[in-house]
Amino acid sequence: MEQKSNESTPNRPEGSRVLDANLVEMDLNGFIQKLRTEPAWISGDRNTVTVFKSESMRIVLLGLHQGAELKSHKANGVISVQVLEGQVEFSTDLQTCLLGKGQMIALHENIMHSVQARVESFFLLTLSINK
Repeated sequence: MEQKSNESTPNRPEGSRVLDANLVEMDLNGFIQKLRTEPAWISGDRNTVTVFKSESMRIVLLGLHQGAELKSHKANGVISVQVLEGQVEFSTDLQTCLLGKGQMIALHENIMHSVQARVESFFLLTLSINK
């Protein structure tokens, strides 16, 4: 398998990191610490980093300040949301779940949903991409 890396960006000028390989290690606590130091987090209500990206799956670490919301939207694949820190409210038209550290949900594709942080929160979003 060809190893794939991202390019450096203004937010992360230190260089590339592996996004796809036979085995990708992810230091989630390190990513959370890094996200907290970046301008998007300091001056905005959220920050994100993609920690894995292949043709069939994406894993994104999202941080939301208290009260920040991901407005209603839908994904084109099955998703999971796993809370690493804090507490988020995950809502669909039919159900609302309050998720704390160590809790997660799975949701089928094309279902409208929103996420709101009750307190400062970090969670992993995994998207299984339909082809």
